[in-house]
Amino acid sequence: MKQFKKLFGALAVILLVSACSTTETPEVQRFNTPRFTDKAPIELKVNKIETVSEFTPQFKAPYVEHMFPIPIEATAKTWAKDRLSAVDYSSDKTATFIIKDASVTEEIEKSGKLFYKDRIVYTARLNVVLKIADAADENTAQTEIQAWRELIIPADATIEEKEKYWNGMANKLFDEFDLKMEESIRKYLNMYVNNNGYIQSYEN
Repeated sequence: MKQFKKLFGALAVILLVSACSTTETPEVQRFNTPRFTDKAPIELKVNKIETVSEFTPQFKAPYVEHMFPIPIEATAKTWAKDRLSAVDYSSDKTATFIIKDASVTEEIEKSGKLFYKDRIVYTARLNVVLKIADAADENTAQTEIQAWRELIIPADATIEEKEKYWNGMANKLFDEFDLKMEESIRKYLNMYVNNNGYIQSYEN
């Protein structure tokens, strides 16, 4: 009987330890703002580069950009910091990176069919202007890029699932923006780009 009690007591301790091990706090998914330092900076023949945001978040439906783990506006500022470089300190010109739009909207799409789930449609928009001007704001040149991305997910997705979708959406948006913006700068602001290797191609 004593041996049984000792065995039962040991078993109870094992079960208690096992039960406690399942109550650990789950690891929170963290998303880092994308960096663009894997590419060489675009060297501009200007004295300095300024970043200005003219975008104002709405914080109300249908706008949801404030919920994104990777904010579109903040990532655009990071892009300018990583990809643009001022290399002519004797110049009287300044490059201004202007964020016009960095919004994300959310729209519920009703299925209207039995056994079909409702869906949520997200649309991210990024509108940026890169302007180069002298101290008197004359002799200006600029280029503008408008990039957008659409995402459709089930309406019953959890917040954790949504954040993963949003993260992927933001990364793909900036993959596209990075390519388009660099091409546009080298094409339309070519006289202000140091060692510009862009070659204009013409279609027949």
